[in-house]
Parts: sequence; C-alpha cells; structure tokens
Amino acid sequence: MLKKIISGGQTGADRAALDVAIKFDIEHGGWIPKGRKTEKGPLPMKYRLFEMNTSDYRARTRQNITDSHGTVIISRGNLTGGSKLTQSFAIVVGRPNCYLDLLTTEEFEAAIILKSFILENNIQILNVAGPRLSHHPGIYMDVKTILEAMLYLLFLDARQDEYLKEYIPMGPGKEDFPQTMDEAISLLKDDLSLKTKTFIAKFNSYNIHMLYFTLLDYIRHRVGFDMENKPLLKDCSVWMKEEKSTIEDAVMGILKRFKQDLEKDHILRMVQ
Repeated sequence: MLKKIISGGQTGADRAALDVAIKFDIEHGGWIPKGRKTEKGPLPMKYRLFEMNTSDYRARTRQNITDSHGTVIISRGNLTGGSKLTQSFAIVVGRPNCYLDLLTTEEFEAAIILKSFILENNIQILNVAGPRLSHHPGIYMDVKTILEAMLYLLFLDARQDEYLKEYIPMGPGKEDFPQTMDEAISLLKDDLSLKTKTFIAKFNSYNIHMLYFTLLDYIRHRVGFDMENKPLLKDCSVWMKEEKSTIEDAVMGILKRFKQDLEKDHILRMVQ
C-alpha cells in the first residue's frame, strides 16, 4: 500500500508530486540540494524535504532513489538530462523504475500503468521524477492528473466505495449555493445526518482520499461547482492560500475543513 511520496523538490514534476501528497494527506518528503535550491529560488518550507550537504542535483537524485521502493519518471519523448540520470541511477542502485512517456501514453492509461507498477513492486514509498517547469511548462498538471487518477484507481481496487457510500447521501441537494467556505461548511452540517457526521469525524485522516473520492460528486453538486460557482471557488483558493485552485482542489479543501470542524464538535461530545 502506498504510504509516502517523495521527490527532489524541483519545479514541475517534483513539485506536482509533493502537492498531490499534501492534498491527500499522504506523507511526503525527499532530499533537496543545499539551500533548498530550485530553479525559482529556495523551496518553500511547507514542503518537508531534507537538505543535502551539497548543492549537486545528482547527489539528491541518487539519495531519493535509494530511500524509495521505486521511482516513476513522467515526461515526453526520449529522456534527457536529470530524468535520464534518474533512470540510470535507479538501474545501478537496483530499484524498480517506470518511465511514462506522455507522447505515446494518454494520462489515464499512464495512471493505470503506474497503479500496476506500485502494486506489482509492493511500493510503499514512491519517488516521482520528471522535467522541471522551464523545460516542460505543462508537466505540473500532467503529473498532478496522473497521480490523482492513480490514487482513485487504488481506491477502487480497495473496494471501499460501497462501504463508505452507506454513510453518504447521494441524492441531489437544493440549489441554494454557498458563496464562501464558511457557508459551504454550514450547508453540509445541515444536510448530513448525525450518523454521517460522526463517521466523518472519526474517519482516519491518513485515508482521507477514500472520503474524498466517495464525497467528490456529492459535494461538487451540493455547493454548486457543477454550475462553476466562481465566488466559492475563489474563497476556497484564498482559504487554502493558493493563487488558483481547481474545483477538485476546492472540494478537498472543503472536506478537510469540514472534517476538522466535525472533529471538534462530535469527537469531543462523545468523550464527554
């Protein structure tokens, strides 16, 4: 079972992997050159990477391969530069590696291949590599899409969806769409039964991706994201301190905030 995602912290593929891990409350990490060096300056401290005692990118590449159970490289065309070095190091170190060439593989197909790679090699710590943003401007969203689809496929394989849906109302809600994060949380609290709210409050945060994939369609419809609801999307971006968020990112933000509020109300009430 996948438990941790690591990367070298560079812009592009590396950063997308870390952001997906943070979004889904998956443990993240890895090694980064001295000074937390990236092509756009020092890596922000919200990313929990360890600094090498050298600024050499090759040293951190090798260390991340060594510290993981397997490496996936996501790029387009023949590997060059650091991505090619990553594959070479993985072969030398004797760790499984998987190259997803997006010139010949669609994103969903890439997610299926990656899921199989993880399961077949029993990878608990996945190292994600690929080109930096300046070399491939679209790589961030490519990697983000593939990793999120892969997590969804793992969720389906775990066959948890039917069990979780026992607690989740799947019918449509009223079209009184909230305009702020606070209004969205209040709406969900009013909608859901005590049984469901208690279940969400007690649900293990390390498996929040299971709640997310189960609740995604319900929340997206209930808060009006099916109709875009730009004011709410903007407010969610502000709350998450992101310049621009997707609807899926906003749903996760709402879910995390909703769960935090329920933990205060329902777990404490049960203890008392």
